[in-house]
Amino acid sequence: MQVTIIPTVEADSIIGVRTPALRQLAKELSKREEISEFLSDLPHKFFEENQLHAFILSGMKDAESCIRLVDEFLPYVDNWATCDQMSPKVFKKHKQLLLENVDKWIRSDHTYVKRFAIGMLMEHFLDEDFKTSYLTKVSKIRSEEYYVNMMIAWYFATALAKQYDAALPFIEKQKLDKWTHNKSIQKAVESYRITPEQKEYLKTLKRKA
Repeated sequence: MQVTIIPTVEADSIIGVRTPALRQLAKELSKREEISEFLSDLPHKFFEENQLHAFILSGMKDAESCIRLVDEFLPYVDNWATCDQMSPKVFKKHKQLLLENVDKWIRSDHTYVKRFAIGMLMEHFLDEDFKTSYLTKVSKIRSEEYYVNMMIAWYFATALAKQYDAALPFIEKQKLDKWTHNKSIQKAVESYRITPEQKEYLKTLKRKA
């Protein structure tokens, strides 16, 4: 991964190991009894260690242990890549447990804890488990952090693709700050999942400077 696309990470903390190799290593290491020593050895020194940590947690089978370890690791996450690539599969079968923690994480002042919470709502709660109240929850977030606001925009663009009728009023009534509002529309218009007619209407809702 190029240093330029993860500017929050110090260049000398990046070794240069590619993601597929790290994912494979995570599978191998997760089978070892001493893996708990690595997971508790925080903060890590290298970007790849954080990536490895995220991939190990993503493959865990026990939901409660996974939640606990994610909760311990999140405060040390310092970049969007580690945040976004940490996606435990076990959460799909334990959504109530996940939701309880999302409510806690979304109130955090830490950029990537909050970003992770929004990402989990986007990944797990825009389909059959969707509720309009989740849109309300995300729309109320106000942040000066670029990586939080980008995730809000991504969330609303995805919501427009998956739950258009529910998400549209949040754009029409300007429930987001102006930058995030316009970025949500931009990302939605770029999506192949939104119809040409919807895209044209969304373009009319952009807010001017």
